Amino acid sequence: MRVILADDAILVRQGLARLLEDAGMDVVAQLPDAVDLLSAVSAHRPDVVLLDVRMPPTHTTEGLTAALEIKIRHPEVGVLVLSQHLETRLALKLLDGRRGVGYLLKERVGDLVEFHDAVRRVGAGGTAVDPELAQLLVERKSRRTPVESLSARELEVLGLIAEGRSNQAIVDRLFLSAKTVESHVRSIFIKLDLLPEPDDHRRVLAVLAYLRSS
Repeated sequence: MRVILADDAILVRQGLARLLEDAGMDVVAQLPDAVDLLSAVSAHRPDVVLLDVRMPPTHTTEGLTAALEIKIRHPEVGVLVLSQHLETRLALKLLDGRRGVGYLLKERVGDLVEFHDAVRRVGAGGTAVDPELAQLLVERKSRRTPVESLSARELEVLGLIAEGRSNQAIVDRLFLSAKTVESHVRSIFIKLDLLPEPDDHRRVLAVLAYLRSS
């Protein structure tokens, strides 16, 4: 299994490399930040990228941002985040509905066999999730918002409504018939429980629901 490591702490990076190589894995690249990570993935085509959340230059969420970009550009590459920090919002976005992803807290990685298994599982398209984050995922799915019930096309239409576009402008933008757009808009109102009311502007209320969910 081919692995790329990205962590700004050189001792952590080299220690992880040694542990992975002792388990028979091939560490094809080591990086101190996320700046060149995407180009390294393109060049080496690893099975797994193992990376930290907070890396230079700002030490905020560079690692998670890079992880999301890797999964968008190279969905076949596994991504395992190994961090001291639980960055909930981006972590949930990374894990929700994707294969070959993982997020583990460093303090909980105390068993080498389990760690090696997590790396291999993510590389094979599975998941490895810290128990605390797994609980948050369960809670999130149990309280899905009405916006999450919209189809991809309905979300696209609602996004254009949020930009202030009329039905005709949406017709022109998406190359749909006026009847189809009207059907999507009507479905959006129904799913968001926006029934006709004389004092309410349903398009505005739908946009507010969309903005609260993003």
